Amino acid sequence: MRTASTGQPSNERTDRGKRPGGAAAPLRTLGEVPWREIRDSTGSAAAIPLLLDTIAWGGPEAADRALGELRDRICQYGFVVEQATAVTVPFLWELAQAPRVTCRARIIELLKSIADARQWEHTATAYPKLLNHRENHVVWERAARRAVHSRRGALRQLMAEGDTEITRACAELARSLGE
Repeated sequence: MRTASTGQPSNERTDRGKRPGGAAAPLRTLGEVPWREIRDSTGSAAAIPLLLDTIAWGGPEAADRALGELRDRICQYGFVVEQATAVTVPFLWELAQAPRVTCRARIIELLKSIADARQWEHTATAYPKLLNHRENHVVWERAARRAVHSRRGALRQLMAEGDTEITRACAELARSLGE
């Protein structure tokens, strides 16, 4: 049964819960995040679900492009995180663990960049008034680092796969996390 249009464009895939062959797919909870209300480096983070879907389901070139754009949106210059970063991190961990994803080592490298991010914290040391702004970038940065730390248990499984590129990226992330 079809439902009436709400007039709003949808960023939800109706086939998200299944992979070809019926296996569980990554990103099942993507639609639960209020992306339009969250900010990334471009403004609204509404484009992040499509980028994550492209990383999950696209071919190697499309996934690489999407990951590059996602990185610019949530960890600009490799060290400036945004409000959307912390809520995106669990999806990055899911994608890093999904064998079908073609850019898993680069995802792990992005997680390392997020774990290392302290741009706003260092700036707030010199300019404490930064902590009084309505949009507290230091809080976003700390939340993003906590999100990376909270899923670090996946590193062992990823390293056990034997892929040298993934193992190297995991070892670097583990060092950043103090593992």
